[in-house]
Amino acid sequence: MFEGVLPAIITPFKRNSAMDLDVQGLERNIAYLLSCGIHGIVPCGSTGESATLTFGEHEKVVNVTIDTVNGKVPVLAGTGSNNTAEAVILTKAAKDAGADGVLVISPYYNKPNRAGLVKHYTKLADLDIPVVIYNVPGRTGQNLEPELIAELAQHSGIVGIKEASGNIGQVSRIIEMTRDEDFAVISGDDNLTLPIMALGGKGVISVAANVDPKRMVAMCEAAAKGDWKKALALHFALSPLFRSMFIDTNPIPVKKAVELVGMAGGPVRLPLDNLDEKKTADLKKVLATIPAAKKTVAKKKPAAKGSRR
Repeated sequence: MFEGVLPAIITPFKRNSAMDLDVQGLERNIAYLLSCGIHGIVPCGSTGESATLTFGEHEKVVNVTIDTVNGKVPVLAGTGSNNTAEAVILTKAAKDAGADGVLVISPYYNKPNRAGLVKHYTKLADLDIPVVIYNVPGRTGQNLEPELIAELAQHSGIVGIKEASGNIGQVSRIIEMTRDEDFAVISGDDNLTLPIMALGGKGVISVAANVDPKRMVAMCEAAAKGDWKKALALHFALSPLFRSMFIDTNPIPVKKAVELVGMAGGPVRLPLDNLDEKKTADLKKVLATIPAAKKTVAKKKPAAKGSRR
């Protein structure tokens, strides 16, 4: 269900004192990504600044995404928390809204033991909506080991993992240990998408696809077809963008980038702060090399919507 290029979309805010949600901007951004052939979409992840969204805003972003997508591609809603009860609330809300699945980050700060992790993910998977685990030790302070992932993959409701450990050996081991399960390993790092797909991974939950979705789609589709020469050429063509997305804490660079190419972005919320002038100048140099970057898409109207709530 979840494969190919799934942009982890930003949450655009208005440039007012409250930094309100820019709902129309969100709709335009999603409509543009759909027009570029993306294979799925992920609202309310770390790239979407989920940590600073209220429950009401979180639900609004998920609902707007589902309505705008209107069944064209799967919606994988971020619903994770370091509080299992909160994750249950967010997951139930996403299910009720019509999300196709949920992306659940490993609980951060608490550093739960193995039994706690199993119970946390099992409780969410028992809510009868497909769950994709999100392993990102750099944000959570705790790595999910391959043996634990293999155990969780046996649950029919746990359908995949977004692997952002940066450890290609670990990714290979997870794929090896889950080959007999209906379980997708998805890259959580744009720059590791191609090697992970070469090992049997199914695609990427991508930051860079917010900015250059067409070439990201082309790379992943080439890899899926076994056209490794084309995929490798695109990987290297995209590599400067991959690096630029992490010249500062995500999503600071990507929010600036989408705004520079004509999409809805707006500021980041504290405790993050906006990209400084030097890094912005460096980012502009990279964006100038992107074929589609000069074509503004921000004024594009979204497709007619139908409610799936």
